[in-house]
Amino acid sequence: MALRSVMEKLGRDMQAVTGAISKEEWTLVAELAPRIAKHAEPPLGEKMRILGWLGTDAGKFRGFDGQVHDAASSMGDAAKRGDGQAVIAAFSKTQQSCLACHQSFRQSFMKQFYESR
Repeated sequence: MALRSVMEKLGRDMQAVTGAISKEEWTLVAELAPRIAKHAEPPLGEKMRILGWLGTDAGKFRGFDGQVHDAASSMGDAAKRGDGQAVIAAFSKTQQSCLACHQSFRQSFMKQFYESR
């Protein structure tokens, strides 16, 4: 599924942000943040399949995605200002939103779309 490559790219971008924060490379954080906030989505057919599987939890899933978008956008804004404390706070919120989504959906998603084959 294409979602796997989207998540792998997000993981690489998040790791790059961690490295940039540790070096106080705010320009790099400001460059990476929009890639996280506006990450790619799977093709429409796959997206519809996932949303159909999510059913009534689709709103919760989209909510987590919105939280990631908002937190990553805040991180980018803070990086442009050179405000390291705000960058770290926004990065933490981004990670927390990712983790909440993964804890809510990853195991059942993997079982549904990868183990049932």
